Amino acid sequence: MQYLENFISYVLIEKGLSKNTALAYKTDLKTFLKYLEENNIKLEDVSHQNITDFLWYLKQKGLKISSIYRMTEAVRQYYKFLVLESIIKINPSENLLSPKIPMTLPDMLTVKEVDLLLNSVNGSDIQSLRNRTMLELLYATGLRVSELVNLKFDNINIDEKFVRIIGKGNKERLIPFTEKAQMYLKIYLNNRQKSKSDYVFLTRLGKPISRIEFWRQLKNIATAAGITKKISPHTLRHSFATHILSAGADIRFVQEMLGHSSISTTQIYTHLTNEHVKQQHQKYHPRG
Repeated sequence: MQYLENFISYVLIEKGLSKNTALAYKTDLKTFLKYLEENNIKLEDVSHQNITDFLWYLKQKGLKISSIYRMTEAVRQYYKFLVLESIIKINPSENLLSPKIPMTLPDMLTVKEVDLLLNSVNGSDIQSLRNRTMLELLYATGLRVSELVNLKFDNINIDEKFVRIIGKGNKERLIPFTEKAQMYLKIYLNNRQKSKSDYVFLTRLGKPISRIEFWRQLKNIATAAGITKKISPHTLRHSFATHILSAGADIRFVQEMLGHSSISTTQIYTHLTNEHVKQQHQKYHPRG
């Protein structure tokens, strides 16, 4: 367990992974270590076959492919660390094949649905102004919800219309936003309660709004707007990426905006736009 705690510190401090990712690694590796203990296998004696048997055991238990994939990555990274620290000499996870995850296209809203969602928040009370501003900024920038709720005044330049984000892996990116988002930011901040907080978006109690609370607000807004699709803050991030790619934006620009380390992650949105084109063709072509 001490090796595990050292590994978690390593991925947080040296690898720059998020707390959520580190926590997922820790949970997965506890499952792996429990499996080794139940089968009387010492950590330093683990073979490639032992890991393969463990993954097969997970599959037999009915774990989803995505969960097994994540578990595989956790074990792989853990053994890399153990070799790096000279705790073991041979890495048994080398050449370990990860299960193939079938590509699933993310949920998204159409442009009309986004307009419907945003325009449905038209109250003049401070909560409505905050929610409208958050939605406008989310759709204008494609921020992750964690980046949105943790936005501080030091990270935003209202006059120049851009936000500065330190994302995954401590990578910095500057993201422009629209004049509409700028307008609502100014209105919201002019009406926001006085607070010593550095955070831009606050609850009625003057505390930073949480991811869960914003998600709850968004679901209520979507229901009131008559949108029946399953929706989350990430839906607006997906919609942002898909819409600007459909309008002709360069994929490298979109990759930079979203903070993806690999362009292959961004390419899922090209599949989404291509699928939309096919659907529209089938729907409207005389021989579709």
